[in-house]
Amino acid sequence: MVDPRLVPADSLINELAEYIKENFKEISPPPWSIFVKTSPSRERLPIQDNWWYIRAAAMLRKLYIKQPLSVESFRTIYGGRKKFKKRMEHHHKASGAITRKILQQLEVAGLVKKTEKGRVLTEKGQSLVSKVSSKVFKEILETNPELTKYLPGGKDGRG
Repeated sequence: MVDPRLVPADSLINELAEYIKENFKEISPPPWSIFVKTSPSRERLPIQDNWWYIRAAAMLRKLYIKQPLSVESFRTIYGGRKKFKKRMEHHHKASGAITRKILQQLEVAGLVKKTEKGRVLTEKGQSLVSKVSSKVFKEILETNPELTKYLPGGKDGRG
């Protein structure tokens, strides 16, 4: 298996979002998701139609890299700068309802579990992220064969 840190984040998140959308019926956007901004720092609604699945996939990747993470941690990660006309910009946290609802859906799907320190990936969640990252990395290897040195047991023995 390839470590998800070696795979480009955008490719991994897009592939993981598609996999989640097709295979997990527990994870779906609520009816109010078409009307909300993702943070007070945003001026408009999300452009993509499948932004809910993209956010869920990005949260799974973040949990794989740094766990445990709490709702407040995710709010800080997905927040941004709020622009004002005559005042300095300040960081605003992202929506807690969106973050909480996605984490609850990931828990129902069995990919995430709650602990005292925050949410962590289950074995099922870790294997899913690893499996998808291996698939994405192999697709990237087809176009760039010089990246084989990053595979475990590559040509030069590193990895």
